[in-house]
This record gives sequence, C-alpha cells and structure tokens, in this order.
Amino acid sequence: MKAHQEATHYVTPWFWWGLATAVATLDQGFKSIVERLFALGSTLPLSSFFNIVHARNTGAAFSFLAEAGGWQRYFFIAIALVVSVVLALLLRRAHPPSESLGYSLILGGAIGNLIDRSFRGYVVDYLDFYYQTWSWPAFNLADIAIVGGVLLLFLSSLSQPSPQAGRTG
Repeated sequence: MKAHQEATHYVTPWFWWGLATAVATLDQGFKSIVERLFALGSTLPLSSFFNIVHARNTGAAFSFLAEAGGWQRYFFIAIALVVSVVLALLLRRAHPPSESLGYSLILGGAIGNLIDRSFRGYVVDYLDFYYQTWSWPAFNLADIAIVGGVLLLFLSSLSQPSPQAGRTG
C-alpha cells in the first residue's frame, strides 16, 4: 500500500524542470519589459502601497554586497550554478509534490537571477512595496519564487514525519 501511495506522488522530473524553466522565462520576460519601458530609477505608482520600479542590484538579497567592487558577481554566479545543479539532480528523484514544487520554484528563481548576473552583470528588480515612509527593498519574480520555494520546503518538513519517528532507542 505504501509503495502505491508513493508512486501516486511521483511526477516525472521533466514536469518539475519545465516548471522551473517557465518561472525563469516569465521572470526574464518581466525584466525585459521593465528594461524596455522604464528608464533606470523610474517609478510607476500603481496603488498607495505598490510601485513598479526599474532598479539594478549588483548584490544579493537587500543589496547585500552590492558595493563589494565587482567580485560578488562571480561569487553569486557560482552559488547559483551549484544550487541549480543540486536542485536539478534532486528533482530526478521522487519527492512529495510540495517538496518538488519547492525545489522547482527555487531552481527557476535561481536560474532567473543567474541569467541576469551572467548577461547583464546585475539583477533587475521591479516590484516595490511600501507603507508611508517605510519601503521594502525592490525585488522580482525570481525572488518571489525562491522565497516561496523555501517556504514550501519548510512547511513540507513540518508536515512529514522524520525518519527517526517511531524508533525506540
């Protein structure tokens, strides 16, 4: 019975790799639109708490290491490559759907930002949320996919029994 339940959760790796590719492609599409339609530094207010902006980030989350002198670009490229390969290999095995979805989202986001760093030298950010004088740092769809994927993996880990559960010592 358990083998049958596990088999029903299995989806071919091509599905998950395709989802990651779709996330990266959609992310790149939005970034291209922002670069074509908006001057660097411009802002398009859409609500009392949200703008579309055109920003560049040479660092990581919250512009971490953005002013590091250029070496960080290659450092973040290397990290994204390693993470992408590991995740692509992990998706070759059967996992619960929530885990595979989490890995796929992280993979797609990593690839989206990897493409930016590799070909542009920076990551294009365009989503800007704020409240009065407080503003969250601008981000993009790839960042949303990475954070969403990590959140899914975290929630998935809470809902699954650990391999140690049920053992007596």
